[in-house]
Amino acid sequence: MIEARQLSKSYGDHKALKQLDIQINVGEIFALLGQNGAGKTTTINCFLGFVKPSSGEVLINGVSVTQDPKESKKYLAYIPETVMLYGNLSGIENLAFFSSLAGQTYSTEELKAFLSKSGLQESAHDRRVGGYSKGMRQKVGIAIALAKKAKALFLDEPTSGLDPKASNEFSVILKELAAQGTAILMATHDIFRAKEVANRIGIMKEGQLVSEMPASGLSANELEQLYLQTI
Repeated sequence: MIEARQLSKSYGDHKALKQLDIQINVGEIFALLGQNGAGKTTTINCFLGFVKPSSGEVLINGVSVTQDPKESKKYLAYIPETVMLYGNLSGIENLAFFSSLAGQTYSTEELKAFLSKSGLQESAHDRRVGGYSKGMRQKVGIAIALAKKAKALFLDEPTSGLDPKASNEFSVILKELAAQGTAILMATHDIFRAKEVANRIGIMKEGQLVSEMPASGLSANELEQLYLQTI
């Protein structure tokens, strides 16, 4: 569902990505670890079409992002570190608006069902987003992905700044999405959350994937030691 083939990106003399190969299957969560500047966000931006690769290829559901960006965007959703919503609109109004941009039209009951499924309490559905916590905004982002029926979900530091309860709730929702067949690529610094949520974990350094392993094969402490040794 999500694939990078020999993906490279250079900014002048700086090589941000160097022949990166990643393959993420339906229903799989892949966590990318790495220091700032390792290439995690650049990788995601290539999949989103925000950055054009210098060479190589990125595909979503078999569609080339470079050659057919409009078609590839039909299959994806993106949740950045801070979900940008319209603060003067309610949660349900934001969801209705962004769903319409994706060509989807839902009843009020259906929109509320998406918000509830994402974990947003019913009392917040009609409240202005300007008063939401970061965790609540993330849940609206998940609801938008659900409403769009995204097959591929990209996350950039999604649990940064969340309290432990909100972070745990977010992890539960990601696992449910994966169980329903969504392929998920998550860039994070959170070693514990990566271990808890992901099926596979990759460690990036200087634009390269220098280590890749199944999450089930390591404890959080072992993963931390490997990460520290790698960087």
